Amino acid sequence: MSIGLKCGSVRLEPHDPAWDISARETIGALREVLGADAADIQHVGSTAIQGIFAKPIVDIAVGMRNPQAMRAHDGALAARGIYYRKEEYGGQLLYVMGTETVRTHFIHVVPWNGEAWINYIAFRDYLNAHPEDARLYSGLKQSLAEVYPEDREAYLAGKSETIARILADARKWAGTNTDRQE
Repeated sequence: MSIGLKCGSVRLEPHDPAWDISARETIGALREVLGADAADIQHVGSTAIQGIFAKPIVDIAVGMRNPQAMRAHDGALAARGIYYRKEEYGGQLLYVMGTETVRTHFIHVVPWNGEAWINYIAFRDYLNAHPEDARLYSGLKQSLAEVYPEDREAYLAGKSETIARILADARKWAGTNTDRQE
């Protein structure tokens, strides 16, 4: 197993402890560059959910009080192989690692404790705490990956309804669970 996936393609792999190691290393590099500008940095997405299949791209969420302040660090980040790609929906900034054709990491810069931040953390923590839901989600991802191996957009669209349902459960659970990981 490895980290990285050709842009636009869909390939899933079983959970790999290398993803957690890479996430910790990347979070450390981000903390060194961003310092106090980052309120928190977390490994999120499917590679942060134990026991499920995931695309071998590590997702990191950077919670910032002012996400646009991230742009002041572009030079130092580029020196570490972290490149600004674009502003996405809801004002999220997307940074990437890898090459022009293969991505290894997506770094999502969002307002700290805003809706996107809470969603990333709640989704991850909920699925790690509810292995049956995680297995069902993993199964859906596997079937979609078989049907859409070269169509990332169709793969994502196929997951959207299930993600919305899980996220609603996760938000309720996160609001009542005091033991969740921060």
